[in-house]
Formats: sequence, structure tokens, C-alpha cells
Amino acid sequence: MKYLPRFLFGLSLIFLLAQCATRPGVQSRELKGLVNESPVFQRSFTGFALYDTERDEMMYEYQSDKYYTPASNTKIFTLYAGLKMLGDSIPALQYQVQSDSIIFTGTGDPAFLHPDIQSIDTTYDHHVYNFLRNNDHKLAYVERPTEDDYFGPGWAWGDYNYYYSSEKSVLPMYANVVRFQFKENIAKPFPYPNYFNSFVQGFPDANQTSYLLRDRHENTFHYGTKPDTLAFVRDVPFIQSTSLIVDLLQDTLKQRVQQLSDYSGDFTNTLYSLPVDSMYRRMIQPSDNFVAEQLLLVCSSTQQDTLSSEWAIDYVIENYLSDLPDEPIWVDGSGLSRYNLQTPRSMVALLRKVDVELSDERIKTIFPAGGISGTIKNWYGNPNGEPYVFAKTGTLSN
Repeated sequence: MKYLPRFLFGLSLIFLLAQCATRPGVQSRELKGLVNESPVFQRSFTGFALYDTERDEMMYEYQSDKYYTPASNTKIFTLYAGLKMLGDSIPALQYQVQSDSIIFTGTGDPAFLHPDIQSIDTTYDHHVYNFLRNNDHKLAYVERPTEDDYFGPGWAWGDYNYYYSSEKSVLPMYANVVRFQFKENIAKPFPYPNYFNSFVQGFPDANQTSYLLRDRHENTFHYGTKPDTLAFVRDVPFIQSTSLIVDLLQDTLKQRVQQLSDYSGDFTNTLYSLPVDSMYRRMIQPSDNFVAEQLLLVCSSTQQDTLSSEWAIDYVIENYLSDLPDEPIWVDGSGLSRYNLQTPRSMVALLRKVDVELSDERIKTIFPAGGISGTIKNWYGNPNGEPYVFAKTGTLSN
């Protein structure tokens, strides 16, 4: 039996239902009783579907044809898009060598200079950085066209200051965040990359209670008073612009990077970064919104010049998901949008498709394991043996 990841919009009964699914002869009335008697389910609008992969049939459904906001379970759609549209590695740059110059553009790859890259893949050798840094050619950057705004449709604009709402971009750098380190007995935080040090200043209002807050419309980061003994790290998204990307490239590579605005040539070469499973694992286990959004853009880069999440979504629905029980309402890569709507029975059908694409071992590696990893590290542990739940969670207020 394959370890098909068990899916629920709410996780409150997943433990009991997983137990029931392992008992021979379990009846739908028992499952109905669990739903009907749940104080959690009865206080909310609930939909549920439990599928038996051995018998190849639905065991129990409750309002499984109704649409719900899936939150980060949307990342399962993005995972499936990657499985169908990407190969075994993430395309990082597309480039052309002309005379003494390397002309390059981005693909949306989220790995470049990511501050947690070694935890994503311990074997990563920074070869994309080394390719740009250690050569005798002049560098010229071309901003690739994109249809995406920096924020996705239906995102909460008030979240602009939080790491989980990083802006999307054609050439991400440093995960599109500034990582601030607050140290003991030092008021001003240390930014990474150091390029942003001149953008950091104290609050003009001494009564400001926030430790760190970026201006809404510009890359100015204000820090407030903190206890001397307090030390912590905080990631804050920075506002994207082509000029900033060029400046960051020059600061990081320690060489001049020319910006080309009128390049009409082709990019015949592709440089790859990480194995796809490394990024899938990063997207699914800690539920990384930034990686999810960028991977959807990477998918579009494999088929057309213009990066477009909407195009990638439409392409996947038309070519790979037209047989879902209910038409997916899918608008972004991460699930941050309140516009996303899915039904439980369609999510079951999607998981069955993912199960076809992935071996048991890959499923166990990519999805969080109960009691061991990811967003269910503290739930559904099995003290007497191997994990028995591999699941993607989804959480969105209201």
C-alpha cells in the first residue's frame, strides 16, 4: 500500500480517522458519528472526504462537494505543477554568451543566495553564484517580462512586513527578505545582506513599541527599543525593483553588472540550481510561501518567455487537472489568497494524482511526517514505530 498523504482541511480528527482506516470492517456510520459528535466540526462549516487506497473507493464523505478556502493545501497544486512541468533540477538562469559578455535573465528560481540554502540542501555548492562571480566575462542583466504583481491576488496587504508575505520577482535574491540579527546589549540590528545597513534607522517616535518595521512604500527599516538581554533573528521582505536587483548583484558579486532594457536576442543556455525535491521539501514541510510562489513562476519559464502564475495555473488545469470532480478555483502558488477555493473530493483526487507521480520514498521525504518533521512535527507521533501520517496542513485566519 502506498503512503498516500491523508488530507483534511481541518486536522482535528485526522488521528482518529487514521486509526479507523486501519481497522477491517469499519462502517461509514462510525465515521459519520465521529463527524456529527465532534464539537469542533459542529461549530464550523465542515467538509470531509476519506479515501481507501487499497479498495480504491471513497470510505466516507461529508459535504465533500462544497468549496472551502484551502490555505496552504494549495501548495499541493503547486507541487503537482512542478512534478508535471519541471525536470529533476530547478532552472536558475537563462543566458547567452556574446563576445566578452554574459547576458542573463532570471527564471524565478527561489534558491539564489537564499539565507537558509544549506538547510534546504546540504550538498549545494553555490555554483550559480560562482558562475556569475568567477568568470572573465562582463555581466549584463535583462529583466524578464512578467505578468505577476509583487503580491498575489487576494493577499492581505497589511502583511507586507512579515516574512511569509515576501514579494514575487523574476530574479529572487536572499529569499527576497532582509535577515536582521538582534544581539544582546546592541540596539541597532545587523542586516543580511549588509547592503541594507544604510537603510536601517531608529524610530523617530521614542514611544514606538515595534522592534522592527519597514515603511509601507520604501525600503526603510525602523527598529525600536528592546531589552538588552534579548537576542533574536527576524526576516522582513524588501520592496522589489530592477534597479535594486542590479545594485544587489553588484554588491554581492563585487563587479559591475550592466542593465539591458532593449535586449531582443535569445537565451540558448540554462544553468540549474537545486534538485527539485529539495525545493519541494522546503515548500511542503515548513509550508514556505515564498518558495511556492516562485516555483509556479519557474514552471511558466519552461514554456514561455513571460513569467506568469496565472498562465501556469491555467496550463496545469487544462492539461492535467481537467478530470477533477469539481473545477479548481486556484489563483496563487502558496494559498495566501482568500480567493482560492477547493472541494475535499477534488483534493482527494489531486492527492491520488500526486501518488501516481511519487514513489513511497519520495512521498515520505517531501511531505511532513507525523511526530517527526514539518508542520506536524508535534502531532500524530508513533512512539512504537515509523510515522503513519504524511500530511500537508493548511492554516488561514477566518
